[in-house]
Amino acid sequence: MLYMVIERFKTAGAVEVYRRAKERGRLMPGGLEYVASWIDFDFTRCFQLMKTENEKLLNEWTSHWTDLVDFEILPVQTSDEAMEAIQSRL
Repeated sequence: MLYMVIERFKTAGAVEVYRRAKERGRLMPGGLEYVASWIDFDFTRCFQLMKTENEKLLNEWTSHWTDLVDFEILPVQTSDEAMEAIQSRL
């Protein structure tokens, strides 16, 4: 299952987030896969695509970052999957 993780940095500029990531890595548990991410130009938000079959792993991962980041996590599907799911209604 894919998840879009919207991260809102608590401190503008995301310096502390990048510092921790540089020093300690992503701090992801096994079974959680990083797919891709995008950062806005103000360094206030990150949009991160993650993959896992165990949604609880997302909570384990985010627990390492909640002092620096507020998270919104949304299950998502690819456009191809969406087209297949809605095909009978077209």
